[in-house]
Amino acid sequence: MKNPLILTFDLGTQSMRGMLVNKQGQIVYMIQHKYETPYYSKKPGWAEQKPEFYFDTLCFISKELKGKSPNGFDDVIGVTLTAIRDSSECLDENNKPLRDVILWLDSRETNYVKPFKWWIKTAMKLAGMEATLNKQYKVSAANWIMENEPDIWEKTCKFVMLPTYLNYKMTGQLKDCPANMIGHIPFDYKKMNWQSKNNIKRCMCDIPKLQLCDLVQTEETIGMITNQMEELSGIPEGLPLIATGSDKGCETLGLSVINEEKAALSFGTTATVQFATKKYFEPKRFLPAYPGVPPGMYNPEIEIFRGYWLISWFKREFAMKECVEARRRGCDPEKILNERLREIPSGCDGLILQPFWTPGVVTPNAKGAIIGFSDVHTRIHIYRAIIEGIGFALMDGMYSMERRSGQKIKEIYVAGGGSQSDEICQITANMFGLPVIRIQTHEASGLGASIAGFVAMGEFKSYEEAISQMVHIKDVFQPDMEEHIIYEKLYHYVYKRIYSRLLPLYVKIKHLT
Repeated sequence: MKNPLILTFDLGTQSMRGMLVNKQGQIVYMIQHKYETPYYSKKPGWAEQKPEFYFDTLCFISKELKGKSPNGFDDVIGVTLTAIRDSSECLDENNKPLRDVILWLDSRETNYVKPFKWWIKTAMKLAGMEATLNKQYKVSAANWIMENEPDIWEKTCKFVMLPTYLNYKMTGQLKDCPANMIGHIPFDYKKMNWQSKNNIKRCMCDIPKLQLCDLVQTEETIGMITNQMEELSGIPEGLPLIATGSDKGCETLGLSVINEEKAALSFGTTATVQFATKKYFEPKRFLPAYPGVPPGMYNPEIEIFRGYWLISWFKREFAMKECVEARRRGCDPEKILNERLREIPSGCDGLILQPFWTPGVVTPNAKGAIIGFSDVHTRIHIYRAIIEGIGFALMDGMYSMERRSGQKIKEIYVAGGGSQSDEICQITANMFGLPVIRIQTHEASGLGASIAGFVAMGEFKSYEEAISQMVHIKDVFQPDMEEHIIYEKLYHYVYKRIYSRLLPLYVKIKHLT
């Protein structure tokens, strides 16, 4: 085929995108559908969605995309899907959903922790990780269902991740790849397979292997598009659905981060820093490195759970003026807010923010904090402090992973909504003291899934060749090293010490409230 295309679906938290991508890395056509209701909450902190919501949205987008393309899907050689992580479904013996999807945003916990074997409990206590072990057990959706919906769990034949269910709906095959097995499930991330019965971590979520999906490797065909799927979506029957990986893994690949001198920063709802390495290492103690999209690759990651969601929070609570102005100018409020970042000096006149609005896996008692207020501070100081606070947290994550791995990062590639801002990219370069690179599209996740698709279909001999043809540097933000020195001092002498100093107060708050 002269101009082959990959049809890619990128399922996000707030929206879904369908795109046709060519071998030059160009998104030839794209349809984005923003969810009117991304999720619903029966109780505070819960986040669920109807099981057919995402599939129906995918079919709707696919039909619209086919109508937009002059040749329809005639030039498509393969289909890929990349989706949000740690979102799970219970399926019955006929692979039909038994309840609604529990999304990664959900913060429900079990009331009790099933007693662990004495030697596991002793080992974790000696390692200072007993609280983390208990937390991991309590936040597992499967454990919550076992405790609170035993009738549902008794009927559950398969417990799967959201993309696995969509694979089934598209092909009739309930299969997925290791790069999608990112969640609270009994998965051995180092061996990239299901945990053995004797794995010490299995106690956190002990789901029998028969209730888990079959695994295939990235680049393998999960199955062929069915006739029923063609009728619902317009995707031609017989096209292969190719295994790729999660949205973050595909995003890292789409940014060309496949060697040990690059890092990928994601400025999305969740902010992350990811490395790419063939050597397995834990980014933090007892926190696994996730399987990367290229076979044999790992993506160690540090996650800021409520990363750039904080901008949405700030807009809602403090930025009514900018929202009104944005409507008048016909632009997004973020554009106006980002322009105003230039009014505030580096370090926000001493205002420092710790962006732990939601606790992390190894920091279960963490809370958000802003310190250093004085009479010079305005709400725009708070906005810049959010950007810098996320930056400090990502710096902390990168430095930690460098120490644990021996890697030395020389370049940073950025993606996600925040990366569209020149001001945020420049602040990031100044904070890290490294070049920050933006590629030709902020749709890096869809691009990465398409790269995997073209490699799988034999259009490129390797990921390196595909990246050389499909990923193009658009902007490079060089760091201001004088400002970097300011940020380094603030990081080492202030930010790095906030959590340990405030932790006793966080614990006290938790007990009192």
